[in-house]
Amino acid sequence: ELKAEITRTLTADNPHIPRDIVRFSFTERAYKLVDDMDQTTIHFTLNGYLIHKDSDEGRRQSIRSSTEAEQAPVEEEEAPVEASAEATEEAETKDEEPAEEADGEEEGERKEAAEAAGEAEAAEAEEPPPPKQPEKKLANQFNFIERGSATYHNPLREKGLQTDPAPIETFSENVNQWCIYDAYMEELERMEKAKEKEKAKPVAVKKEETQTGRKLSYVEPPHTDSLSKIAKAAKIAERMVNLNTFDDIAQDFKYFEDASDEFRGQEGTLLPLWKFHSEKTKKLAVTAISWNPKYKDLFAVGYGSYDFMKQGHGMLLVYTLKNPSFPEYSFSSESGIMCLDFHSDHSHLLAVGFYDGNVAIYNLKKASSQPSYKSSAKSGKHTEPVWQVKWQKDDMDNNSNFFSVSSDGRIVSWTLVKNELVHMDVIKLSADGTSMQGPEGLQLQMLGSGTSFDFHKKIDYLFLVGTEEGKIYKCSKSYSSQYLDVFEAHHMAVDSVSWNPFHLKVFISCSSDWTVKIWDHTIKTPMFVYDLSTAVGDVAWSPYSSTVFAAVTIDGQAHVFDLNVNKLEPLCTQLVVTRKKNKTTHIQFNPVHPIIVVGDERGLITCLKLSPNLRKKPREKKGQEMKKGPEVEIEKLEKLLSMMREPGSKE
Repeated sequence: ELKAEITRTLTADNPHIPRDIVRFSFTERAYKLVDDMDQTTIHFTLNGYLIHKDSDEGRRQSIRSSTEAEQAPVEEEEAPVEASAEATEEAETKDEEPAEEADGEEEGERKEAAEAAGEAEAAEAEEPPPPKQPEKKLANQFNFIERGSATYHNPLREKGLQTDPAPIETFSENVNQWCIYDAYMEELERMEKAKEKEKAKPVAVKKEETQTGRKLSYVEPPHTDSLSKIAKAAKIAERMVNLNTFDDIAQDFKYFEDASDEFRGQEGTLLPLWKFHSEKTKKLAVTAISWNPKYKDLFAVGYGSYDFMKQGHGMLLVYTLKNPSFPEYSFSSESGIMCLDFHSDHSHLLAVGFYDGNVAIYNLKKASSQPSYKSSAKSGKHTEPVWQVKWQKDDMDNNSNFFSVSSDGRIVSWTLVKNELVHMDVIKLSADGTSMQGPEGLQLQMLGSGTSFDFHKKIDYLFLVGTEEGKIYKCSKSYSSQYLDVFEAHHMAVDSVSWNPFHLKVFISCSSDWTVKIWDHTIKTPMFVYDLSTAVGDVAWSPYSSTVFAAVTIDGQAHVFDLNVNKLEPLCTQLVVTRKKNKTTHIQFNPVHPIIVVGDERGLITCLKLSPNLRKKPREKKGQEMKKGPEVEIEKLEKLLSMMREPGSKE
């Protein structure tokens, strides 16, 4: 696909223009094909408010603004002239009152008034006319640099209305400035309300602290709304940088197929891709791995310690294949994390089990470093480490629930009811044949120690439990004191047990006694037994084939089997961990991509790609009806089991 060349010719023609348009020609009296079609396509139109100064409307506005400027000083000069005219009129009226007493004096006064008026007119004629103000220069309507740099004295507004009329060219700037002002004011009001809420919270906290005598400092959280947009952009930029940094690995993940598999026969290889590690988890071991059911590139990793003498804090990191250099989410815990599991429907909920016996639920949607739900001694926590947790279907009231198994022999169902975890003991494991002498000669029954369990994919009530004694119990949710069956599976602790995702009767188990065994739950003896010459840490079925599974051993190797190809030996045995005194602990298949992730005791996660020989799918025979993938896988594994059940078979 990378070498394929695709040629594209770009033209100015409109691809959506109608073809073969004909019109009637009156000159030739016939229909003629129109050759010249208008290729112009208008994608966007917007009516603007700018007016060109040379247009008619622009000239009218310029004349109007110039006349308004000239009228202002003329009105000021005409005011004293009118005042003088009024004074003369008053003087004339006063002179007319004594006219009855002396008629002779009237004529003289009239002559004097005429002479004074003539002198005033002569003085006005001699005064120079007022200087005209220069015409106001209009701003260039198309020079946006000049418009942006100009400062306008915009009038104050009252209830969203302007008190004085503003020019047309300044109206849009005025509106924009008020919009910005409103946005700032709303932001300030919202921040003040948030501060008031945060100030109200520490008051109640301080009252409780005074009673207990503890001193805790309250730290105001940052403003998440303003940082969320920046954080999202920074995350995208970080992924782009990492994609460029690990470009060769990304190309191998997407396109590389090992061509040498054709010459290896049945064997295959594992191609190393990314390595996920953090400075905070150097001294911690990988204790659990779980892929997200919704986002296929996202997986969670639990960190703790399997050594009883080296117990400390734990870490929960959520990585994505898009950013191998830094985790998407990071949580710290006081106790080591032993197991975890994503909810199948609500992919943001993550159930976690701790070494101190507690269980918790983390909500990835909430920006909090603490779990949303956590058990306690009052709510029925385990008394020993929790080795595995599994989500189940919601109950009758649509409450989410999950199960946990611990070394204390209890299998507990946890239900999320409102804001708390409600527990219920499903079953208590009892060690058969083991009892302890109690006070006054009483015989105390010892409880079994559960290490792993798995629920059936189709039958909701059926589940398997592996113990430290090496036994596997087939149990039901309906019976709290009885087992449906007991398998004498291993000589040491059962590290993992898992149902086949395709076949309803088959499950697999591994143990520290160096063996991996495949069982039919209707038969007491194993169908397949594989000795890997060292303790097996984990085993997992593949999501694409019913006969493919992988296991990791404490010597740092990964083993991949395909029963359809070779029932006796693995198709691939490859060293994953290079350092000495380092052990591989867990392995998981990606639900979609042909890759696996392997964790070790040094906190390192290694991603490897399966070669084509390790992910073969059954070929469809000619003449047979098309069958769906699960049906083919069930039929394939059923043939293998039937061969093993036949007496005297060579296998």
